[in-house]
Amino acid sequence: MLLVLDVGNTNITCGVYDNDKLMYTFRLMSKTPRTSDEFGITLCDLAQRNGVDPKQIDGAIIVSVVPDVMHSLVSSVKKYMKVTPLVVGPGVKTGINIDTPNPKEIGPDRIVDAVAAYELYGGPILVLDYGTATTYDLVTEDGRFVAGITAPGIRISAQALWTGTAKLPEIEIEMPKSILATDTIWSMQAGLMYGQIGQAEYIINQVKKESGYKDLKVVATGGLGKIVSNETDMIDEYNSDLTLEGLRLIYAKNR
Repeated sequence: MLLVLDVGNTNITCGVYDNDKLMYTFRLMSKTPRTSDEFGITLCDLAQRNGVDPKQIDGAIIVSVVPDVMHSLVSSVKKYMKVTPLVVGPGVKTGINIDTPNPKEIGPDRIVDAVAAYELYGGPILVLDYGTATTYDLVTEDGRFVAGITAPGIRISAQALWTGTAKLPEIEIEMPKSILATDTIWSMQAGLMYGQIGQAEYIINQVKKESGYKDLKVVATGGLGKIVSNETDMIDEYNSDLTLEGLRLIYAKNR
C-alpha cells in the first residue's frame, strides 16, 4: 500500500492507496508543531482506525510547501512505516515539462496537480486549486507547464474582511441564496463568493483568449473549489483528490 502526503500551508492531507484505489483520507493541521513520534503515532492510529495495518504500507510519497515540518514528517514515516518516502522536488520524474524561465519557482504542489490533471483528462488543460492561495496552471496538449496565475485564496480573502475592518464579523464561507444581499453577513458572503466565481470565469476566458486554446479543459480541486465549481459551467470537472492522484502517479513513474 502507498501512503501519500500533501503538506499545504493550512492542512496536511493524507491518503492510503491500494494499487490505484484510494482507501481513505484524513487531514492534520500543518501549523501545529509535532515531533516525529507524534506524527508517527497519529499516522499509525488513523491507518488502523480505517482498517489498514501500518505494516502493509510499503511506499510513501510527500509533496510539501512547508519546509519546517519536513524533518519530523519524513523521520516519522521512516521510523513508524519502515519506508523512506519519495519527496517531490528536483530530480523526481513527473512526466511534465516545466516550460518557464525559472522552473524552480514553480511550487511542487502545482506540478503534482498538473501531472494528475494531464494524465487523467489530457491537454490542453487549466488546473484550478482552491487552497490557501487560488492557483490557475496551464498545461499544453503535449504536457508542458507553460503558465501559472496566483490569487488570494477564498479563506484568506474572507479573513481579510473581518480582521482588517472594525465592524465586519467573522462569517461562515458559503454560497448565499442571492447576490441581492440585505444584511451584513449575507452581503459579505455575496461579495466573497460571487467575486470568486467572477474571478474564475474571467481568468478562464482570458487564458483561452491569450493561449488560443478555445477547447481548453478546466478542472478544479481544493475544498472550497466545489462551491465555485457548482456555480459555473466554465469548470468542466471537480476532483477533490486531484493532488493525491498526482502523488500516486508520480510515485509509479519513479518506482
